[in-house]
Amino acid sequence: MTFFQFNAAIVRAPGHSVVNGLRAGDHASPTYEAVAAEHAAYVGALEAAGLAVEALPALEAFPDSIFVEDPALVFAEGAILLRPGAPTRMDEARHLQSTLQRRFARVVALADGYADGGDVLATPTGVYIGLSARTNRVGVQALIAALDALGYNGQLASTPAGVLHLKSASSLVDEETVLVTPALAASGIFARLRTLIVPENEQGGANVLRVNDVVLAADHYPRTLDLLASHGLNVVPLAVSEVAKIDAGLTCMSLRWASRSTN
Repeated sequence: MTFFQFNAAIVRAPGHSVVNGLRAGDHASPTYEAVAAEHAAYVGALEAAGLAVEALPALEAFPDSIFVEDPALVFAEGAILLRPGAPTRMDEARHLQSTLQRRFARVVALADGYADGGDVLATPTGVYIGLSARTNRVGVQALIAALDALGYNGQLASTPAGVLHLKSASSLVDEETVLVTPALAASGIFARLRTLIVPENEQGGANVLRVNDVVLAADHYPRTLDLLASHGLNVVPLAVSEVAKIDAGLTCMSLRWASRSTN
């Protein structure tokens, strides 16, 4: 089993309300036009990598709904509807339910607690679930049970303070290697995997997306791009600086899986 071989994806178009998306710091707001352009280029990169992409319509009532990976997880074996930890995002999962039920024979819902998909990193050594301000211990335990029902081994990962999401600070780049921030590397979470540590002052570059034979990465972290290329990876730089203003990156803008049918 591989963890980055995909042929299908779901995305959601940004609404004009995306300019009001959540953010941890005092960042300037993005513009709708710039986010829409970055999102379109991202969808194009997924398609160029061999994925059939289903684009769902914008949800103006949910500024962060462009980030479809937080309210749901998908695997070849089925999908999990999550309970995002931000109150303004709690109802996003129900707007994905009918699409996932059409796409997957099995769709399970998180029973309790809170968990964001951004805190979930699937690897050959297990599915790591990071504790954060958006994912609590009750949610981790409920998600471990849901993953077990799909045949996956979930495990709690205690992330360092200040990490928004586990995947804000780590990404799987091959079957043995994760790209991580220095703080996450020091935590020992990924002791069973090889780690590539992002260069100083490029912590945001740790969020990349391996899709089949390419790695999508933010174009404004040049030393991280060089690090990935030196590891022998086929890197595709993408502009995501506007999306980054609302604390998001490449992994959260799509749900990806290996489907027997992409209709």
